[in-house]
Amino acid sequence: MTDALLEVAELTVHHGQLCAVDRVSFALEPGETYAIIGANGAGKSTLMRSIVGIHPPTSGRIVLAGEDVTAVPTVERLARGLALVPEGRRLFPSLSVEENLKVGTLRARPGPFDLQRVYELFPWMPERRKQRAARLSGGEQQAVAIGRALVANPRVLLLDELSLGLAPVVVQRIYGILPELLANSVTILLVEQDVSQAMRVAGRVHCLLEGKTTLEGRPAELERADIEAAYFGVRPGPAEPVSQ
Repeated sequence: MTDALLEVAELTVHHGQLCAVDRVSFALEPGETYAIIGANGAGKSTLMRSIVGIHPPTSGRIVLAGEDVTAVPTVERLARGLALVPEGRRLFPSLSVEENLKVGTLRARPGPFDLQRVYELFPWMPERRKQRAARLSGGEQQAVAIGRALVANPRVLLLDELSLGLAPVVVQRIYGILPELLANSVTILLVEQDVSQAMRVAGRVHCLLEGKTTLEGRPAELERADIEAAYFGVRPGPAEPVSQ
């Protein structure tokens, strides 16, 4: 793991008395797409919030480019290259598209992404840059949330439930920009309930169930039955004998 860009080591996170993430470990190599899958309540979003510093862990370490950032404040993690597109987008509804994008520039690193570059990724934005975010569709809001994260020029872009509540054609369009992000040296950590979508775009997947790791590997090497067992926590028993 010494060459990992992001390393999560034995991370445990609590909500009060509830253990939401239980000793989870994984590492991202530079330039890869890594997916966290699991059902509702598996601890995926809590894990993402803990990585960026919004939810302090109970124990474990978060290491970015060889530096332990476990105790580093959220805004400083952003400046060092961790940017989150949160579940539900979390835009400022009264601000315009462009004003929401500019929020992401406040602690930006040097890099290839600026407002103009985001407008090139999402060609509909320039004409509507003065429109309030509250008046956008769900897919458009998701695009603005991604753009807001990109203008910070992250090393690791964390995408939490990218497809949640969006029409399949919109999901396909948004996922279509991932290759361009990877070409610009952005490493991607994504949370996705849609297993088939995660398996299509990720080089490795990591399944959580009730906060615990139940499966990790490359999609091509994983059997469907093993994925289902890891996701739901059940494995089919032996077939019943056929009565004569």
